[in-house]
Amino acid sequence: MEPTDHLLAEAKRYGYVEADGVWLRPVLSQPARQIGLVKESDDAALRYFAQRFETLRAKVDALLEKMETSDNKGSFLMKALHLKEQLLTYDGLGDFVALHRRLTEAEEAVAVTVARNREKNLATKIGFVQEAEALRDSVEWISASEKVKDLRQGWLKTGPVDKAMTDELERRFQAAIQEFFDRRKAFQSDKKAMTLRVQTRYRDLIQQAESLKNSDQFETTSRQLKQLQQAWREVNGNLPKKQASELWIKFRAANNHFFERLKAHIAAQQATGAPGAPATPEVLLARKRALAERAEALMHIPPQEAIHQAKALQAEWKQVGTVRGEESDRIWQRFMVACDKIFELSALEYHLRKRADGAPLPTAPADRARFRADTLRTLLIDDNQELATLRDNLDKLSPSAANDAFRQMLQTKIRSFERKIRTKNDLIALFSQQAQAAS
Repeated sequence: MEPTDHLLAEAKRYGYVEADGVWLRPVLSQPARQIGLVKESDDAALRYFAQRFETLRAKVDALLEKMETSDNKGSFLMKALHLKEQLLTYDGLGDFVALHRRLTEAEEAVAVTVARNREKNLATKIGFVQEAEALRDSVEWISASEKVKDLRQGWLKTGPVDKAMTDELERRFQAAIQEFFDRRKAFQSDKKAMTLRVQTRYRDLIQQAESLKNSDQFETTSRQLKQLQQAWREVNGNLPKKQASELWIKFRAANNHFFERLKAHIAAQQATGAPGAPATPEVLLARKRALAERAEALMHIPPQEAIHQAKALQAEWKQVGTVRGEESDRIWQRFMVACDKIFELSALEYHLRKRADGAPLPTAPADRARFRADTLRTLLIDDNQELATLRDNLDKLSPSAANDAFRQMLQTKIRSFERKIRTKNDLIALFSQQAQAAS
């Protein structure tokens, strides 16, 4: 059978000619309707409208194929519905019922897929809402801000949910995000005010130190500057590195100016005494007290610079001379503890630079302080193990006089490790306080 004969047979199956008009038989709950006129012959007219139907069917086939292979079937749903409506008014002869059934089945399949996707979207958005609401108590502003950014992007990329839930989820999500930003803004305002207070306090201490640097009341001024140095440490402000360094340089310069004058004053006093007369205990104590204060002040400069100055101070200490008594012992203890901290800080920084993993150090002040405290705790494990081994070796050592030199060496090492452990614990406490203050 020729193709045209097949089209003619299909046309006669679904339509007919009457009074020079081409009619479509009743279909899809609609009565018979005239769809055209006979222009050449009855058969030619029937074939023409059968061919029109084939064109429509090809369009339906193409759409359904795209829906079948696409990941986003819902994007074709409106086209399918439009074609389905078009079936009721389309002028052609063919199996409209079959096309209607296929489009209906595709519509229902898409509806199932959309429903499933919306269930997944609902679960995803509920998760986003819960994560956003969990941020209301977070004070890790940098990491939490990054989390908020990720949540917003995820929210926008997630498809729609059931309309009944859309407004409520959107309200909860946006409210949680806004609450976080309101809290962050309040924190930043408080931090700005706190920074201003810290700057004001540091500048006040600098002004006081500069007002004292040319004083000739050396003993009284030494005590006053010591109090100012302690006050400086107690401020414990977290300013930008450059600004903190500039303020510290000004404060240190005023202190150094006075203590250089103090050294010259002491030298002048010695020069006016009897030839070869030793310095008085008061003069020697003043020198050592000044060295202890300078050693304590090294905590505020970079470890690489501080360690060189600490070694220079130790050499200077040896040149001062010997003074006995409780006050001298207390000053020595201060000087020794200050130098130990500088050496341990230098060793810590060297360890951090030589880490095997090469990971960057935290940048936030609180995170950086916590990281250093944790690193010291790790290093303490080795120190405590070494100390335990030394003590065990000392306990097992025979009391024979032949072992006296070795016994003395072990005791010296034990005291050294006890100092290292004490110093590390002091630094851990210091870093923990800094982390808490910066949080």
